[in-house]
Amino acid sequence: MSLFGKKALGLALVALLGLGAASVYAAQPSAAGATAQKVSMLGGKLAFSLPKGFTATVLPAGSAANGTAGATGTLYSNNDTKTAVIAAENTIPNGQQAKDNDAPFLDAAVAGFLKQQAAALPDFTKQSEKSLTLKGLGVRQIDSSATMGGGKTLNSTLLAASGGRIAVIQVVSRISDKAGHEALMKQILGR
Repeated sequence: MSLFGKKALGLALVALLGLGAASVYAAQPSAAGATAQKVSMLGGKLAFSLPKGFTATVLPAGSAANGTAGATGTLYSNNDTKTAVIAAENTIPNGQQAKDNDAPFLDAAVAGFLKQQAAALPDFTKQSEKSLTLKGLGVRQIDSSATMGGGKTLNSTLLAASGGRIAVIQVVSRISDKAGHEALMKQILGR
């Protein structure tokens, strides 16, 4: 299935390449990080709270010219921990629909995502891949490392889909903050 090889993960690339082009550590927040940030995606089927210290910056909307029309997203950054969380959502191309736990769809999404990341980030290294179910919603988690924003990073990407929408969440931390990265992932996954 070439669904993600062409357009559907253009949303992820917009968010991820935008992150690589503008340093993760230099993001300009649009709101104070004194309170926890609540994030809801896929009509509330994928929801989590970020701890205090994260500020939100709305990402530019997708465009038809680059195949990301309908894409929306927010960059949450924590300047103290030098951590970023990108939460982005897009319409699945060609009117396709995904079930809430659609293994073939998610398998294709992961394959396309890995291919795009390897092409965009020369030192991209996949460390692990997991299949999860969160409140009936199928989620794939890809853990990796790469150089982004001028430094080596740990990355955990979550892919999920429901109906005509796909969601991508990427957590980016300094390579030296493995414990903080794992704690944040546990919070996002509700574990």
